[in-house]
Parts: sequence; C-alpha cells; structure tokens
Amino acid sequence: MNTSDYSITQLPNHPIHEPMSTTLTGMKRVLIGAIIAIAGLVAVAAPAAASPFSDDLAARRARVMERLGPDAMLILWSAPVARYSNDVDYEFRQDSNLYYLTGVTQPDTMLVLMPGNEGRREILFIKGRNLEQEHWTGRVLGTDEAKAQTGIETVLPNTQFEPFVTAMLSRRGFGAIGATQAARWFDALAAGRGRVALLLDPNRGIDDPLTPPLEFARKIRDRFVGFAVADVTRLLIEQRLIKTPYERSVLAKSFEITNDAQLAGMRATHPGAFEYEVKAAIEAVHQSRGAAPGYPSIVGSGPNATILHYPEGGRQMKAGELLLVDAAASLDYLTGDVTRTYPVSGTFSPVQRDIYELVLQAQLEGIKTAKPGVALIDIHRKTVEVIKTGLLKLGLITDTTGDQYRMWYTHGASHYIGIDVHDVGDNGHPLEPGMAFTIEPGIYIRQIVLDSLPKTPANLALIEKVQPAVTKYADIGVRIEDSFLLDESGLRNLSTALPKTISDVEAVMRRRPATAAR
Repeated sequence: MNTSDYSITQLPNHPIHEPMSTTLTGMKRVLIGAIIAIAGLVAVAAPAAASPFSDDLAARRARVMERLGPDAMLILWSAPVARYSNDVDYEFRQDSNLYYLTGVTQPDTMLVLMPGNEGRREILFIKGRNLEQEHWTGRVLGTDEAKAQTGIETVLPNTQFEPFVTAMLSRRGFGAIGATQAARWFDALAAGRGRVALLLDPNRGIDDPLTPPLEFARKIRDRFVGFAVADVTRLLIEQRLIKTPYERSVLAKSFEITNDAQLAGMRATHPGAFEYEVKAAIEAVHQSRGAAPGYPSIVGSGPNATILHYPEGGRQMKAGELLLVDAAASLDYLTGDVTRTYPVSGTFSPVQRDIYELVLQAQLEGIKTAKPGVALIDIHRKTVEVIKTGLLKLGLITDTTGDQYRMWYTHGASHYIGIDVHDVGDNGHPLEPGMAFTIEPGIYIRQIVLDSLPKTPANLALIEKVQPAVTKYADIGVRIEDSFLLDESGLRNLSTALPKTISDVEAVMRRRPATAAR
C-alpha cells in the first residue's frame, strides 16, 4: 500500500452517529480512525495487474493522440455527482468519453493527454484517498491501482490539476513533467499554434448555460495566450464508432445476459401479472450476472405498448393484450438495445398478427440492407417503404407518397450502440466493420393521433377513411428490435437467440411455467 495515497480528515456529523456527548464522540472518532488506519495498512487489496482492458485503453489513447498531433493538449473531466434526495446521491455513472479512454468509474477525475511530450504524455488526476470518507462511501483507487487499471504511468492527486494546467499554459515545468518533457508544447505556445482540445458540445445554443468545459475554456482564454480552443467531439465520435476487438467481445458477453433476461421476462408474463413483475424478472438476471440495466427498462402492456419510452410499470396485464419489452444489460459500460413484443396470453390475435407481421417484414428487409457502405438512414428508408405499403393494405393510411405513415411509425429504425445505448455517431455515415447498431421498426396505433389532427378538409377526409382501421387496431403497439455488429465476416445479430417469428414466440410462451401461463 502507498500510504501517501491517504489522508484522514474529520467529516461533518452524519445522522447515523449523533453524539451522546462531546467526550464520547471524540473517543469514537479516535477509535474509528485508528481501526481504519490499521485496516488500511494490512487489508488493502493488491493493485490489479495489467489486463487486456488496460492494453486496449492504452491503444485507444494512442490513436487519439496520433490524430490530435503534437501541438495539442486534450483535457477531459469525469461526470458530476447527481443528487437524488437530500443527502443521498444517485449511483454514479461516469462520463462516457472519460471512461472510453481511462476505464475509471469514480468521480473527481481528470485526464490530460499531451501528444508532443517526450515522455509522460498521459496524466491522470484522481481523488486522494481518505480513510474516514471511505468508511462511509467505499474505497477509491489508489495511485498504484489507477496505474495498473488504466495503463497510465503518471497519476497525480486531483488537487494538482489546476496548478498543473497553469504551469503548462505558462510554459513552466511541473514536477516530473519538466521543460524538456513538454518542450514541443511550450514551443507551440510560443509560436501561437497550441491547441487546447475540449469536449465543447457543439449542439448548445448561444443562450444555453455554459458547460464546465466551456466555462474552463473561457477562463483560460482570459488568462493565457498562445493557443486556440479546439473541439474534440468529432474526433472521439469517429473513434468510438469503430469498436475494438476487446469492445466487441464484451458487447457479445453483455448479450448473453440480455438474451437470458428477456427470456426470463417472457416466462414471468401472464394475465393478472403486473408490468413491474416482468421488469423485476429481467433485471434480476442482469444483477445476478454482474451487469446492470443499460437504460431504464421499458415494460408496457396494452395501451402502454404504444408509448415509446414508457417510464412506469404499475399496470396489471390482461388476457388478450400485447406486452412490449425494451430492455438490455450493460456489462462493463457496454450495452445493446433489444425489444420484443409478445402476447400476454401466449397467442397472437388476428389483428395483432397483422401489425406484428408487418413490423417483422420491415425489420427483415432492413437487415438485408445493412451492409458495408450503407448508412443507418438507408436502413430506415427501407423499413419505411415496407411499412407504407403494409399500412395502406391495412387501411391505416390512404397514400404512400407522403408522410401519413408517420402517424403510426414515429421513430427512426436504427441507432448506434456501445458505451451509450444511443451511442454517438452520424446516421448518414457509411457502415464499416466494427460498427454496432440496432434495427427496430415499430407501429403504434393511438386514437389520439387522429383526434389531434387539425380539422382541415383534407384531414377530415383522411380521418373518415382510416377511422375503421384505427378502431380495429387501437392500442396495439409493436416494436421488434435487434442489435447487430458488423465485422469483417459480415453482419452478426447479437440477439439472435431470442424468438422473433410468431411461431417461435408462441412456442416459447407455451413453455412458460404453469403458474405463469394461467
């Protein structure tokens, strides 16, 4: 153990240890401090050895630095801690880009990359260890552990971040990163060609509040010279789009969990059960396998299946309804996205079959389209073609040349997956090996859509023609979604283990436990 990682400071009184007296409180604090200090000396886990993950992180950073060039300095921050209630925080979720380059999952972390340095091109700043704080909130990485986990040799306390940046922008050495190490950066500043690369969120408007990186950019521009502030967003997006072999392997493992969890949800479905029972069955599998939900699980029955991101889960399912389940596991910060729609009673009704078969046909045609050089927007357009034709046959639209189909098909067919379930990337980018994405057409029949149309002559005529079909298919929501990885050998369906055809879905539902099939 590196004892320099630790400090012991007094914390504010917590409600769980209200003092009985000043003397007793002092004695307790001394004893707790002593016990924790001794435990820290003899029981701290050994630092992790280098791993395929740390090797992959190092390769990711190397590719970023190669593209940044020697005159740049990249700075990334961890995500902020979010307050849940009073003095309780939400479970921490790391900023996706910082995780992508460091694998660190704790707050108060900063990464600096200086590609032009002679050595020590990667500097990680982490929260210093505090034994009394760790007694309350858990261990944080020590210096040696951070080095082993990330593959970064220069790890400093985060209290040194601002002095370090000040020194680098003032062309002064800082500790082990002296003038010789940083000579290329200092020369770039002197020549006015330095670039401080930050994530600047280019989608923000002029009146939106400044993000921390934008506020940081404003501060350093006011105080230092010799550099321009550059936005590194596009560079990171383009790199994250192509999954490394390591990421592909973890993503595949996450789907082993996702698929088993979806099947557990099907087994828990029956008339009289509540949506939250299915959600619990799914997420229990996630947790039992060391994963977590990749996003808030969507479990919507009956009319709730027509709500794209249905947030609740308290409705009791009824015989004859459909259940739409959109849920996937996140394993080591990699998540997919999978949706299945199935009959609560175990058998599709004729009207449910009409909608389901149309959505399935659209997805299958979209899958045929997914090839290198084709973009996600092309996949979406193919699904639109199929759905337009089908909706016309069902009487739900009167014209395939316009946008009437948007009344019932209300979202895009595809998005990227990865560290974020809706991962970064342009849906117009040609597909390449290493990209992971979904194909997920859906149809949602809601009477309120017709009721909300402006009462123009054209709309009134449309309503009159499609109202019988809308009444026939009312409250049916169907989405079929699989996640795919395009690799060098072709397109790989990561959720292929889940039933999708009507016959396969009904076969699985027939195999439910007798208590669930009632």
